[in-house]
Order: sequence, then C-alpha cells, then structure tokens
Amino acid sequence: MNTIDQQLQKATNRRLPKFIITVIVLIIFLWSTSAVQLDNITENGFSIAKNILMGLVQPDTGLLFNLTTGGVLYLLLETMAIAFLGTIVGAVIAIPLAFLSASNIVPKPVAFVVRFLLIIIRTIPAIVYGLMFIRVTGQGPFTGVLTMSLISVGMLSKLYVDVIEELDTSVLESMESIGCTTMEKIRYGILPQLSALFTSIVIYRFDMNLRDAAILGIVGAGGIGAPLIFAMNAYRWPEVGSILIGLIVLILIVEYVSNKVRNKLVNG
Repeated sequence: MNTIDQQLQKATNRRLPKFIITVIVLIIFLWSTSAVQLDNITENGFSIAKNILMGLVQPDTGLLFNLTTGGVLYLLLETMAIAFLGTIVGAVIAIPLAFLSASNIVPKPVAFVVRFLLIIIRTIPAIVYGLMFIRVTGQGPFTGVLTMSLISVGMLSKLYVDVIEELDTSVLESMESIGCTTMEKIRYGILPQLSALFTSIVIYRFDMNLRDAAILGIVGAGGIGAPLIFAMNAYRWPEVGSILIGLIVLILIVEYVSNKVRNKLVNG
C-alpha cells in the first residue's frame, strides 16, 4: 500500500510541471500560427493547384518515357548517380572523423574539437553548399557530388559516433592490455563489429541524399531538379507531372530496397 501511495504522490507532484509545459507549448503554437498568412490565397492560386493535380493525372508521357539525355529516365539516373557517389565519398571520409570524435577512442579534447567542426558542417544547409560549389566548379553533376559528399560527412560522422560509443569497451581494454595501438584496435577490434551497422547507416543516408539531390538540381547542381523548376516556372504542368511521377516511383523503389537491405544487415 505504501508503494501505491508513493506512486500516487509522484503522479500528483508531476501534474504542475506537465500543466506548465502544456501551456508553454500551446502559447508557442498560437504564436507560430501568426506566421501563416491566408490573405494571399486567391482564385488564381486555386486554379494553379488544380492544374498541378491535372498534371499528375495527365502527365507528359513523351517526356516520361523519353530515352534521350533530356528525358525523365536519364535525369533520374543522373540524380541517383549524384546521390550514390556523394554518399560513398562522404561515408569514407566520415569514418576517420567519427573515430576522432569518439571520446572512448581518442582523448576528450580531440573529440571535442572534431565534434565542433562536424557541428559546423551540419549547420549549413545543403542548398547553401550547392550555391558555394557552383561558384568554384560551375554548374553540373560534379557540383552535386561535392555537395552530397560534404553534407553526408556531417551527418554520417554523427551517426557513426553514436554507434562507436555504444560498443562494449571490454574488447578494447583486452587489446590495449596486450599492447595494441589505436589503429590496431580500430582495425581488428572495432570495424568487424561495426561494418553491418555502418553499412545500414550509409544506406539510410543514400535514401536521404536522393531527395536532396533532386532539390539541388534547382540551383544547377545537376539532376532532375533544374528541369522541374523550369517546367514549373513556365506553367508546363504535364511536364511537371511526368517529372514528379518519375521521382516518386524512383524514391519508392529505392526506399523499399534500402529497407530490405538494412533489415537484413541489422537482423542478420
């Protein structure tokens, strides 16, 4: 009975903090709605929305199944290639940075400095990186690859570190007791345990990069984004519909395959 009374007392004591948090969330929600302006919605806007939906229902099949370099299929393959290559490059670069960020592998001051650098990398949006790289390398797929690589480094390093720091350190302690160096501990004691998890994380990042690569095309970083924005600006909604349908189908296929592979890797 004393235990029940204690639980009831704890529940009573938690009511006030929960009430305060609820009120704060509601205030922030109401304040956030002030940014929503419905005055700009006009009949022309509803007409455009209708045309967009009609474009999805009646896409430009000639563009959708066009096998030339200007067709949807080729542009989707280019977008997927940008995302894939950028993910692989970023995944490789992220491995040493992740180990340098893990406080259970390197001294804490070193881990702090590298983590701070990675936080800075993750803070900048992908589209900003794309605009900066365009000034350096010009428009094209190479710009998209560089951007995908950089944003992948920031996020993959963070996810790698989370996995590394959850490792059983008894293996590392045993290797250290027999005089193994840091690189030997990483090579023989850590990487064999992490390969499946790292691969799963990389596949997940590729899934995200595929969406980002489509957006980066808008700023001239290659892929399907540029034709999409050009078609939208010219109000060619059947072309927009064909591009969106192709992009949706590609993302669904990649997501299905990546989920299957990730589940197999994690669950053995």
